[in-house]
Amino acid sequence: MSIVIIAPNKDLSQWIREFNKADKNLDVRIWPEAGDQSEITCAVVWGHPAGSLTAFPNLKLICSMGAGVDHVLKDPELPDGVPVVRIVDDGLSFSMSNYVVSAVMYHHRRFDKYLADKKAHIWDQPSPPEVDCRIGIMGFGVLGQDAGRKLKALGFDVFGYANSRKTVDGIQCFDGESELSAFLREINVLVCLLPATAETKGVLNKKLFEGMNRGTYLINAARGHHQVTDDIIEAIDNGTLSGAFLDVFEKEPLQTDHPIWGHPKVFITPHIASITNPGAAAPQIVANYKAMKEGQPLKNTIDRDRGY
Repeated sequence: MSIVIIAPNKDLSQWIREFNKADKNLDVRIWPEAGDQSEITCAVVWGHPAGSLTAFPNLKLICSMGAGVDHVLKDPELPDGVPVVRIVDDGLSFSMSNYVVSAVMYHHRRFDKYLADKKAHIWDQPSPPEVDCRIGIMGFGVLGQDAGRKLKALGFDVFGYANSRKTVDGIQCFDGESELSAFLREINVLVCLLPATAETKGVLNKKLFEGMNRGTYLINAARGHHQVTDDIIEAIDNGTLSGAFLDVFEKEPLQTDHPIWGHPKVFITPHIASITNPGAAAPQIVANYKAMKEGQPLKNTIDRDRGY
């Protein structure tokens, strides 16, 4: 029984070191040099080519190298009946929620204005220097709740939205399509942390923006899958949105000639909100691999139908 890593264009040297630390007796192979494909029972993947997993007739486990699994589930030839597991790591939550807090503070303290003033050599002290923020987090799972608690501790009003009812002390939660409008009416900062599913594709669009309070600020730290970038630009230009803080795009890397690069009301980061730490992820993968071999329950298995 062997493991194959399929992650094109990814530096795997640290991953190999961490797998060896977790169990020096593991047989870990790097695609496309997988050797005897019938010996592969576990595939560890990130951005694998569609159909590549069908080469392994005895595959019994698919492990995402990160918290997201959209890159796995988009494969139209994904083998039926093989469980898919993801990484759950406190470090991912720490990084993601701190990114969200930073994005909120960038808007709250009007740093976009001060960067423009600095460039223009303008000394201006507006009153008040803060923007009042009522923050809505769309996608209120583990990452969203961690961010919500941190923002609540900083004194912000925070609201959560998810497919199913959540309960978090001090945070009003909404769920389901029937409560989306009520959620949007409460907020003037929208944070997207939704999972990437067929239902959430393109959800950050003109129709959604028109249902928000005018001048809402948008933060997307989830997936480019969720946003319609042209609609975001249009909404900012007509005042529906006051600006945006974006870590992700439909096509990455973002094209060098894309007009959003130069937009004065958009802050861009290159999909770095939360990066998987191989030192934390590899032991989880090894533990699930051993559980699979022993017929024990797997941890962090995703529901293919729900997409997360």
